[in-house]
Amino acid sequence: MFDKLDDLVEKLNSLMQELSDPAVINDQERYKKLMKEQSDIAPIVEKYNEYKKAKQDEQDSLDILGEESDEEMRELAKEELQDAKKRIEACENELKILLLPKDPNDDKNVVVEIRAGVGGEESALFAYELYRMYQKYAESNRWKTELVNFQETGIGGLKEAEFMIKGKGAYSKLKYESGVHRVQRVPETESGGRIHTSAASVTILPEAEDVDVVIDEKDIRIDVMRASGNGGQCVNTTDSAVRLTHIPTGIVIYSQTEKSQLQNKNKAFALLRTKLYDLEQQKAHDAEAQARKSQIGSGDRSEKIRTYNFPQSRVTDHRIKLTLYRLEEIMNGDIQEIIDALTAADQAEKLSMQSEA
Repeated sequence: MFDKLDDLVEKLNSLMQELSDPAVINDQERYKKLMKEQSDIAPIVEKYNEYKKAKQDEQDSLDILGEESDEEMRELAKEELQDAKKRIEACENELKILLLPKDPNDDKNVVVEIRAGVGGEESALFAYELYRMYQKYAESNRWKTELVNFQETGIGGLKEAEFMIKGKGAYSKLKYESGVHRVQRVPETESGGRIHTSAASVTILPEAEDVDVVIDEKDIRIDVMRASGNGGQCVNTTDSAVRLTHIPTGIVIYSQTEKSQLQNKNKAFALLRTKLYDLEQQKAHDAEAQARKSQIGSGDRSEKIRTYNFPQSRVTDHRIKLTLYRLEEIMNGDIQEIIDALTAADQAEKLSMQSEA
């Protein structure tokens, strides 16, 4: 591990020199690439320097204990020694996590798809609440959201929605949300007070860039039509909605939220690129036996991952056996505690797999 860390120190120094070269500064593509490398390596080197400082403090305390006869100084050195050992252990653990292979999609924007499932209108109402939850979470991170497709039901429910969340690290935080979300509560239309169970599915996709996927326009059929829906700000009445059909895969994309046909077309192509990129990633994922070991992440999207129990104000994530009794805050977008716990569990699993290898 430490040989690799020493190499990263040299690499960072080399990058800093390159980034100060006027020729590199004038080459925007190269400059951006080097800046990305520098931002990836810098936190690791910073933590390594912290580790080396703690090791030096440990040695200094040991030297004092070996030479000093004054009891007060020895007691102070013992305290500093214990503090240094704790910092060394903490730094070692953090460095192991920082050195784990990084998901290349972690810094990307995401496309979120939410669809009502079993449970009829109650499922559609829950799907809308999930949509609102992710919107609120995006707001709390100061991320930008862009709606692509939004199909309502008659009483304020949501049949399906597709929207983009744009912000640094969006995929790294939201990738654990893919799967089936289940709700347990008494519907307003239930006169007997019985608890019903409904479900909605969430899919999180890393947004593909032009360089990730090349689309041959000969493979695309484009249909233009009037937007459909129950009205409201998401739907307009001109022939501006766009439907793309990717003939080789059969993927259909529908975009209707913008008043401009061109804007809807651009959004539809962005979503199509993302879907095709995801298709390739899923093939690679299925081909790797090691990847199948972990259910945390974006692996099995048909898996029931979480239950929202309204009578008990309880939210349970079944993958990591986490239960929280603050459902109202979570439905208002406060899901960071769940995301942090899932991230920690994923990292622990990867560290365990690495030590077994």
